Amino acid sequence: MSTLAHTMMTAARSADSGLAGPGELDRYPYAEAPVTERLGAPSWDGSDPELGRVGRRAAGNRGRGLHGQLVQQLGQMIVSGDLGADRPLVPEEIGQRFEVSRTVVRESLRVLEAKGLVSARPNVGTRVRPVSDWNLLDPDIIEWRAFGPQRDNQRRELSELRWTIEPLAARLAAGHGREDVQQRLCDMVEIMGHAMGQGDALTFSRADAEFHSLLIQVAGNRMLEHLSGIVSSALQVSGGPVTGCDRPTDASLGHHARIVDALAAGDGAAAEAAMRQLLIVHPEVERVVPAPREH
Repeated sequence: MSTLAHTMMTAARSADSGLAGPGELDRYPYAEAPVTERLGAPSWDGSDPELGRVGRRAAGNRGRGLHGQLVQQLGQMIVSGDLGADRPLVPEEIGQRFEVSRTVVRESLRVLEAKGLVSARPNVGTRVRPVSDWNLLDPDIIEWRAFGPQRDNQRRELSELRWTIEPLAARLAAGHGREDVQQRLCDMVEIMGHAMGQGDALTFSRADAEFHSLLIQVAGNRMLEHLSGIVSSALQVSGGPVTGCDRPTDASLGHHARIVDALAAGDGAAAEAAMRQLLIVHPEVERVVPAPREH
Protein backbone atom coordinates (compact mmCIF):
# COMPACT_ATOMS: atom_id res chain seq x y z
CA MET A 1 0.00 0.00 0.00
CA SER A 2 1.37 3.43 -0.88
CA THR A 3 2.02 6.05 1.75
CA LEU A 4 -0.82 8.11 0.30
CA ALA A 5 -3.38 5.35 0.64
CA HIS A 6 -1.99 4.38 4.01
CA THR A 7 -2.24 7.95 5.26
CA MET A 8 -5.79 8.57 4.10
CA MET A 9 -6.87 5.61 6.25
CA THR A 10 -5.24 7.00 9.37
CA ALA A 11 -8.24 8.75 10.88
CA ALA A 12 -10.27 5.56 10.76
CA ARG A 13 -7.71 3.38 12.50
CA SER A 14 -8.30 2.21 16.05
CA ALA A 15 -6.24 3.09 19.10
CA ASP A 16 -4.30 -0.18 19.00
CA SER A 17 -2.67 0.95 15.75
CA GLY A 18 -0.03 2.79 17.72
CA LEU A 19 -1.43 6.22 16.87
CA ALA A 20 -3.14 8.37 19.43
CA GLY A 21 -6.87 7.85 19.60
CA PRO A 22 -9.46 10.48 20.53
CA GLY A 23 -8.33 12.31 23.63
CA GLU A 24 -4.87 10.76 23.46
CA LEU A 25 -3.03 13.33 21.36
CA ASP A 26 -0.74 14.06 24.29
CA ARG A 27 1.11 10.90 23.24
CA TYR A 28 2.66 12.91 20.46
CA PRO A 29 6.14 13.72 21.80
CA TYR A 30 5.97 17.50 22.00
CA ALA A 31 5.87 19.42 25.23
CA GLU A 32 3.83 22.57 25.55
CA ALA A 33 5.92 25.71 25.78
CA PRO A 34 6.26 26.73 29.42
CA VAL A 35 4.23 29.71 30.50
CA THR A 36 6.30 32.24 32.36
CA GLU A 37 5.67 35.69 33.63
CA ARG A 38 6.41 38.58 31.36
CA LEU A 39 9.10 41.04 32.08
CA GLY A 40 7.61 43.78 34.20
CA ALA A 41 6.28 46.58 32.06
CA PRO A 42 8.56 49.55 32.50
CA SER A 43 7.35 53.05 33.17
CA TRP A 44 8.99 54.90 30.31
CA ASP A 45 8.54 58.37 31.72
CA GLY A 46 10.41 61.47 30.81
CA SER A 47 12.82 61.48 27.91
CA ASP A 48 11.88 58.23 26.16
CA PRO A 49 8.14 58.07 25.36
CA GLU A 50 8.81 55.85 22.34
CA LEU A 51 10.52 53.23 24.46
CA GLY A 52 7.71 53.35 26.99
CA ARG A 53 5.00 52.86 24.40
CA VAL A 54 6.66 49.89 22.75
CA GLY A 55 7.89 48.38 25.99
CA ARG A 56 4.35 48.14 27.30
CA ARG A 57 3.02 46.42 24.20
CA ALA A 58 5.93 44.05 23.64
CA ALA A 59 4.88 40.49 22.87
CA GLY A 60 5.16 37.62 25.32
CA ASN A 61 8.49 36.05 26.04
CA ARG A 62 9.67 32.57 25.16
CA GLY A 63 10.25 31.35 28.67
CA ARG A 64 13.95 32.24 28.64
CA GLY A 65 14.13 34.32 31.81
CA LEU A 66 14.83 38.02 32.19
CA HIS A 67 17.70 37.90 29.71
CA GLY A 68 15.57 36.31 27.00
CA GLN A 69 12.65 38.60 27.69
CA LEU A 70 14.79 41.71 27.43
CA VAL A 71 16.29 40.48 24.15
CA GLN A 72 12.75 39.88 22.88
CA GLN A 73 11.48 43.30 23.86
CA LEU A 74 14.46 45.31 22.66
CA GLY A 75 14.62 43.27 19.44
CA GLN A 76 10.98 43.94 18.66
CA MET A 77 11.43 47.63 19.37
CA ILE A 78 14.38 47.84 16.97
CA VAL A 79 12.79 45.78 14.19
CA SER A 80 9.50 47.67 14.44
CA GLY A 81 11.36 50.93 13.83
CA ASP A 82 10.48 52.44 17.18
CA LEU A 83 14.21 52.50 17.86
CA GLY A 84 15.54 53.89 14.60
CA ALA A 85 18.96 53.43 13.05
CA ASP A 86 21.80 55.07 14.95
CA ARG A 87 19.61 55.43 18.04
CA PRO A 88 21.85 55.30 21.15
CA LEU A 89 21.07 52.64 23.74
CA VAL A 90 22.28 53.54 27.22
CA PRO A 91 22.74 50.35 29.30
CA GLU A 92 22.22 52.14 32.61
CA GLU A 93 18.92 53.59 31.43
CA ILE A 94 17.70 50.26 30.07
CA GLY A 95 18.54 48.58 33.37
CA GLN A 96 16.64 51.18 35.34
CA ARG A 97 13.62 51.23 33.09
CA PHE A 98 13.23 47.44 32.88
CA GLU A 99 14.40 46.89 36.44
CA VAL A 100 17.07 44.37 35.51
CA SER A 101 20.72 44.12 36.45
CA ARG A 102 23.60 45.52 34.44
CA THR A 103 24.66 41.95 33.72
CA VAL A 104 21.28 41.15 32.13
CA VAL A 105 21.44 44.32 30.03
CA ARG A 106 25.02 43.66 28.95
CA GLU A 107 24.32 40.06 27.91
CA SER A 108 21.13 41.06 26.10
CA LEU A 109 22.94 43.71 24.08
CA ARG A 110 25.60 41.17 23.17
CA VAL A 111 22.92 38.89 21.76
CA LEU A 112 21.43 41.76 19.76
CA GLU A 113 24.90 42.67 18.52
CA ALA A 114 25.43 39.10 17.30
CA LYS A 115 22.18 39.41 15.35
CA GLY A 116 23.49 42.60 13.71
CA LEU A 117 20.85 44.82 15.33
CA VAL A 118 23.22 46.95 17.40
CA SER A 119 26.90 47.81 17.50
CA ALA A 120 29.06 48.78 20.44
CA ARG A 121 32.15 50.92 19.97
CA PRO A 122 34.55 52.56 22.40
CA ASN A 123 33.81 56.25 22.95
CA VAL A 124 30.62 55.90 20.88
CA GLY A 125 28.51 53.50 22.90
CA THR A 126 25.83 51.09 21.73
CA ARG A 127 23.72 52.17 18.77
CA VAL A 128 21.04 50.63 16.58
CA ARG A 129 22.36 49.51 13.21
CA PRO A 130 20.59 49.98 9.85
CA VAL A 131 18.49 47.18 8.36
CA SER A 132 21.23 46.39 5.82
CA ASP A 133 23.40 45.15 8.70
CA TRP A 134 20.80 42.85 10.29
CA ASN A 135 21.05 39.07 10.08
CA LEU A 136 17.73 38.68 8.30
CA LEU A 137 18.00 34.88 8.38
CA ASP A 138 18.06 34.81 12.18
CA PRO A 139 14.87 33.03 13.41
CA ASP A 140 14.18 35.73 16.02
CA ILE A 141 14.47 38.54 13.50
CA ILE A 142 12.24 36.60 11.10
CA GLU A 143 9.58 36.39 13.79
CA TRP A 144 9.92 40.01 14.89
CA ARG A 145 9.63 41.25 11.29
CA ALA A 146 6.67 38.96 10.63
CA PHE A 147 4.65 40.55 13.41
CA GLY A 148 5.81 44.12 12.90
CA PRO A 149 5.23 46.83 10.31
CA GLN A 150 7.25 44.83 7.76
CA ARG A 151 5.00 41.78 8.09
CA ASP A 152 3.82 41.71 4.47
CA ASN A 153 7.32 41.92 3.02
CA GLN A 154 8.64 39.37 5.51
CA ARG A 155 5.99 36.78 4.73
CA ARG A 156 6.34 37.28 0.98
CA GLU A 157 10.12 36.89 1.24
CA LEU A 158 9.75 33.75 3.35
CA SER A 159 7.42 32.18 0.81
CA GLU A 160 9.78 32.99 -2.04
CA LEU A 161 12.73 31.57 -0.09
CA ARG A 162 10.88 28.36 0.71
CA TRP A 163 10.02 28.01 -2.98
CA THR A 164 13.76 28.10 -3.68
CA ILE A 165 14.95 25.84 -0.85
CA GLU A 166 12.45 23.05 -0.35
CA PRO A 167 11.90 21.62 -3.84
CA LEU A 168 15.68 21.28 -4.17
CA ALA A 169 15.91 19.68 -0.74
CA ALA A 170 13.19 17.18 -1.69
CA ARG A 171 15.05 16.23 -4.88
CA LEU A 172 18.33 15.74 -3.02
CA ALA A 173 16.71 13.82 -0.16
CA ALA A 174 15.53 11.18 -2.61
CA GLY A 175 19.12 10.08 -2.98
CA HIS A 176 19.57 9.49 0.74
CA GLY A 177 17.25 6.61 1.46
CA ARG A 178 17.80 6.02 5.17
CA GLU A 179 15.11 3.75 6.55
CA ASP A 180 14.91 5.54 9.89
CA VAL A 181 14.34 8.87 8.15
CA GLN A 182 11.75 7.39 5.81
CA GLN A 183 9.89 5.97 8.79
CA ARG A 184 9.99 9.23 10.69
CA LEU A 185 8.66 11.19 7.70
CA CYS A 186 5.91 8.62 7.29
CA ASP A 187 5.10 8.96 11.00
CA MET A 188 4.76 12.72 10.61
CA VAL A 189 2.32 12.27 7.74
CA GLU A 190 0.27 9.82 9.80
CA ILE A 191 0.20 12.23 12.73
CA MET A 192 -0.91 15.04 10.42
CA GLY A 193 -3.68 12.84 9.07
CA HIS A 194 -4.88 11.89 12.52
CA ALA A 195 -4.67 15.48 13.77
CA MET A 196 -6.66 16.71 10.78
CA GLY A 197 -9.36 14.16 11.52
CA GLN A 198 -9.48 15.38 15.11
CA GLY A 199 -9.48 19.06 14.15
CA ASP A 200 -6.21 19.50 16.06
CA ALA A 201 -4.43 22.29 14.18
CA LEU A 202 -1.63 22.59 16.75
CA THR A 203 -0.53 18.98 16.45
CA PHE A 204 -0.85 19.17 12.67
CA SER A 205 1.42 22.23 12.51
CA ARG A 206 4.02 20.67 14.80
CA ALA A 207 4.20 17.50 12.75
CA ASP A 208 4.29 19.57 9.57
CA ALA A 209 7.21 21.63 10.88
CA GLU A 210 9.15 18.50 11.80
CA PHE A 211 8.44 16.97 8.40
CA HIS A 212 9.91 19.93 6.51
CA SER A 213 12.84 20.39 8.86
CA LEU A 214 13.78 16.71 8.66
CA LEU A 215 13.50 16.69 4.89
CA ILE A 216 16.01 19.52 4.60
CA GLN A 217 18.36 17.92 7.10
CA VAL A 218 18.55 14.66 5.10
CA ALA A 219 19.15 16.36 1.76
CA GLY A 220 22.88 15.75 2.19
CA ASN A 221 23.77 19.41 1.74
CA ARG A 222 25.13 21.06 4.87
CA MET A 223 24.52 24.56 3.59
CA LEU A 224 20.87 23.74 3.01
CA GLU A 225 20.73 22.14 6.45
CA HIS A 226 21.71 25.45 8.00
CA LEU A 227 18.64 26.98 6.36
CA SER A 228 16.22 24.56 8.03
CA GLY A 229 15.62 27.09 10.81
CA ILE A 230 14.26 29.52 8.25
CA VAL A 231 11.66 27.03 7.10
CA SER A 232 10.69 26.25 10.69
CA SER A 233 10.28 29.95 11.38
CA ALA A 234 8.21 30.40 8.23
CA LEU A 235 5.87 27.60 9.29
CA GLN A 236 5.43 29.19 12.72
CA VAL A 237 4.50 32.58 11.27
CA SER A 238 0.75 32.71 10.79
CA GLY A 239 -1.22 34.98 8.54
CA GLY A 240 1.15 34.87 5.60
CA PRO A 241 0.53 33.71 2.04
CA VAL A 242 -1.59 30.58 2.25
CA THR A 243 0.11 27.45 0.94
CA GLY A 244 -0.70 23.78 1.25
CA CYS A 245 1.08 23.79 4.60
CA ASP A 246 -1.18 26.49 5.99
CA ARG A 247 -4.52 24.86 5.30
CA PRO A 248 -4.82 21.27 6.56
CA THR A 249 -6.79 19.53 3.83
CA ASP A 250 -6.87 16.14 2.12
CA ALA A 251 -4.96 17.72 -0.77
CA SER A 252 -2.26 19.04 1.54
CA LEU A 253 -1.95 15.68 3.25
CA GLY A 254 -1.80 13.97 -0.13
CA HIS A 255 1.10 16.15 -1.29
CA HIS A 256 3.06 15.33 1.88
CA ALA A 257 2.39 11.63 1.36
CA ARG A 258 3.45 11.78 -2.30
CA ILE A 259 6.74 13.34 -1.24
CA VAL A 260 7.36 10.39 1.10
CA ASP A 261 6.43 7.89 -1.62
CA ALA A 262 8.83 9.58 -4.05
CA LEU A 263 11.64 9.52 -1.50
CA ALA A 264 11.05 5.83 -0.83
CA ALA A 265 11.24 5.18 -4.57
CA GLY A 266 14.38 7.29 -4.94
CA ASP A 267 12.56 9.47 -7.47
CA GLY A 268 14.01 12.94 -7.00
CA ALA A 269 12.00 14.53 -9.81
CA ALA A 270 8.72 13.29 -8.35
CA ALA A 271 9.70 14.46 -4.86
CA GLU A 272 10.54 17.91 -6.21
CA ALA A 273 7.30 18.13 -8.16
CA ALA A 274 5.21 17.10 -5.16
CA MET A 275 6.92 19.72 -3.01
CA ARG A 276 6.25 22.42 -5.59
CA GLN A 277 2.60 21.45 -5.64
CA LEU A 278 2.50 21.69 -1.87
CA LEU A 279 4.06 25.14 -1.87
CA ILE A 280 1.85 26.65 -4.57
CA VAL A 281 -0.16 29.39 -2.93
CA HIS A 282 -3.88 29.72 -3.29
CA PRO A 283 -5.40 31.98 -5.97
CA GLU A 284 -5.88 35.00 -3.73
CA VAL A 285 -2.12 35.26 -3.26
CA GLU A 286 -0.95 33.61 -6.47
CA ARG A 287 1.34 36.51 -7.27
CA VAL A 288 3.61 35.60 -4.34
CA VAL A 289 4.89 32.23 -5.53
CA PRO A 290 4.62 31.22 -9.18
CA ALA A 291 3.28 27.90 -10.31
CA PRO A 292 5.88 25.55 -11.80
CA ARG A 293 6.65 26.25 -15.44
CA GLU A 294 5.95 23.68 -18.09
CA HIS A 295 9.10 22.16 -19.63
